[in-house]
Amino acid sequence: MTVYVDPLANHGWIMYGRLIQSCHLFTDSVEIDELHELAQRIGLKRAWFQPKSSPHYDLTATRHQAVAIAAGAQEVDRHQAVAIWRARRHELFGPSA
Repeated sequence: MTVYVDPLANHGWIMYGRLIQSCHLFTDSVEIDELHELAQRIGLKRAWFQPKSSPHYDLTATRHQAVAIAAGAQEVDRHQAVAIWRARRHELFGPSA
């Protein structure tokens, strides 16, 4: 299994009155233990895990650039990320997802 991180973008996070760029830490597998392990290693709390249709953790620029990739997450572009999320959703929920 591989853990991925997609590009930073403006997803609408506002902190202290400023727009914050963020990205996603996710996997291509139905098994998510390795995702949780990497998230824990880089200091993410399990409570921050978002289990809905495409299970992932949100990351800020600092965790994306300085920590997640250095910890072994593979960087993918937006098109690759969408393809991975669609395939995983299909595997989890079938062709209608």
